Amino acid sequence: MTDRVLVLNCGSSSVKYRLYAGDTVDARGTVERIGEPGGGPADHSGAVREILAGLDLTDLVAVGHRVVHGGQRFTEPVRVDDGVLTAIRDLFPLAPLHNPANLAGIEVTRDLLPDTPQVAVFDTAFHHTLPEAAATYAVDRETARRYGVRRYGFHGTSHAYVSRRTAELLGRAYGETNTITLHLGNGASACAVAGGRSVATSMGMSPLEGLVMGTRSGDLDPAILFHLHREAGFGVDALDDLLNHRSGLRGLAGANDMREVLARRADGDPAATLAFDVYCRRITGYVGAYYALLGRVDAITFTAGVGEHAAPVRAAALAGLERLGISVDPARNATGGGADRVISPDGSEVTVCVVGTDEEREIARAARAVVAAG
Repeated sequence: MTDRVLVLNCGSSSVKYRLYAGDTVDARGTVERIGEPGGGPADHSGAVREILAGLDLTDLVAVGHRVVHGGQRFTEPVRVDDGVLTAIRDLFPLAPLHNPANLAGIEVTRDLLPDTPQVAVFDTAFHHTLPEAAATYAVDRETARRYGVRRYGFHGTSHAYVSRRTAELLGRAYGETNTITLHLGNGASACAVAGGRSVATSMGMSPLEGLVMGTRSGDLDPAILFHLHREAGFGVDALDDLLNHRSGLRGLAGANDMREVLARRADGDPAATLAFDVYCRRITGYVGAYYALLGRVDAITFTAGVGEHAAPVRAAALAGLERLGISVDPARNATGGGADRVISPDGSEVTVCVVGTDEEREIARAARAVVAAG
């Protein structure tokens, strides 16, 4: 057994793991409900210890860790040392729900596997190619510089994998393919990828901006926050909770699971119908904007839980874009999940695809490359 890589993806309340031998998955699983009453392990450190204890780690060449926020410092995967750990800790204010969990996983693994290289792969790194005009907010320049206010983007590992896989599906060179990737899960983001480079993405300084999500609002007028503060007495914590945990599909329909929203919409529930319409309309707007930025679009690709499995979302999100060469074949779109596939009609100017994201495989690929480079 050679070329084995363990990938740890620590979320805010879960740890997903994959053990790869080459391209083969030797072991996989997820430890969920971390720190919840009656749930799983008390913390992420305990979860990672539990995972490592149950795996055969013979011939392990690296452990790859997903880290959500790399700020402006980390623009590519890096081998972990004490300085990297300190930098990830310094970035806690930019990703308070995720970077602490990511760091805990790295620290435990370094302790238990001291002779195995640890590689940090940053969600924000794929977006370091954003032009300054795309990364810059129109706020006071000195304030932005002092406090790190800029667009960082997220889901980069997924967008990188999916855009590369889309080029393969089309039989095109990655460096010559322009793709709009739509990562639609409980968190959701869009990305314009020009020849393998992220040139626009919907999430911003935090994962709150952009598309409507399961519990997050996505784009909104900032004056709403001032209004709620002045008129309703909302403080910072209450506003944070509102926009991150009680908005999006949950705020509109009372459910953050698109499957439930679709079922209630089919039964004629007006709240679910409105939530669906708002959700899809936002995606349509981003597709149109990114089409204009790219100038030429070879493919639009849906991925993640909603993107891969919710045919009504795919159809509604691209409805009315036929004059741009974008359309969805109803029969192909209705086909269930499974293999990566094309769902646009033959001969379409823009190919519409469904690709299963595989962030862990992308992290394993990056970890091998870092170790091979020394």
